Amino acid sequence: MRILSIQSSVAYGHVGNSAAVFPLQRLGHEVIAVNTVHFSNHTGYGAWRGTVMDPAVIGEVIEGVADRDALATVDAVLTGYQGSPGVAAIVLDTVARIRTLNPAAVYCADPVMGDVGRGMFVLPGVPELIRERVVPVADVLTPNAFELSYLAFGGDPGKVDPSRIDGPEELLAAIDTVRAMGPRTVLVTSVKGSVVDDDQIGMVAVDDSGAYLVRTPELPLSVNGAGDVTAALFLAHLADGVGPALARVASSVYGILAATHTAGSREIALVPAQDLVAAPPTEFPVERLR
Repeated sequence: MRILSIQSSVAYGHVGNSAAVFPLQRLGHEVIAVNTVHFSNHTGYGAWRGTVMDPAVIGEVIEGVADRDALATVDAVLTGYQGSPGVAAIVLDTVARIRTLNPAAVYCADPVMGDVGRGMFVLPGVPELIRERVVPVADVLTPNAFELSYLAFGGDPGKVDPSRIDGPEELLAAIDTVRAMGPRTVLVTSVKGSVVDDDQIGMVAVDDSGAYLVRTPELPLSVNGAGDVTAALFLAHLADGVGPALARVASSVYGILAATHTAGSREIALVPAQDLVAAPPTEFPVERLR
């Protein structure tokens, strides 16, 4: 595929485009990377340098790509963190433009907003913007369990209660609610509760063919960028079906995180574990939930 990836970037480490582009290229996909910020490092360090791109600059870059007649060749659009209404407007306009040129193009949105233990970490108004404007346009959505809870139930973004989704029935009902809003394919990451054992973490993917669960051991580490890699790899493998895509993503991401844990690294071991991206061993079975 040729993928237009509109995300943040960092000089040091792997988040946003700096996490998504390399694994996509390693799998043989062409990537047109448009950066929404360019920082020295990800914000998880608490200090960084660099700049947030003005939405007008992002639009100019995309316009320059269009000048090369390249938007007509885009098969998929991938987005992650959308930090402002201005960036979201550029994204939505670009998706509409690409769909006019290629009606088969797929939009995969990672609705980055928050997580368990951190709450919402985006600017006020962004969660509502994602729920009301981005989700209905997406073909593929990759929220974590915390984000799924907000998208399914709405309400005050500052009072999200992910414990409302504990067992498989509640999880599938929440996913069905989000799918009814627009995206036909939903991948939920960081699934805990009674869906998996205490020492496991799961991912659940649902599309018109069914609902699928994969479990991997939960590693004792906290890093940034794993979600960006997950969304990119899921999009990369999706043409082969949701079940096979889920198996490959789980294998690659677990391998990257295991290598990260072994190295004691603050940054994900994306380059050292690249062979697990190119040829995932798919050692974790995928279970059909329905």
